[in-house]
Amino acid sequence: MTQALLQRLPGAPRPALHFELDGVACTAQVGDTVLTAVLTQATRLRQAEASGAPRAGFCLMGACQDCWVQTHEGRRLRACSTLLEDGMRLVTGSAT
Repeated sequence: MTQALLQRLPGAPRPALHFELDGVACTAQVGDTVLTAVLTQATRLRQAEASGAPRAGFCLMGACQDCWVQTHEGRRLRACSTLLEDGMRLVTGSAT
């Protein structure tokens, strides 16, 4: 993967959660939203459907429509307001 968009600040680590992002095994921390977990691994959250432009969330509080991602099973969720769960399999539809 390329350099991540977000970098964690030094501090007391929280317990690890494991998830899959576009088929790649990744690690996040308990309390991370899906948005935080993805952007500490990748340069974008997803690509815009119409233009293909990279998207990384906009309002970060669930009011806009910019951070929708899908689980491997096809369930849509708002990445900014959904806490990551251990074992989640996320599909962004874009190269990370």
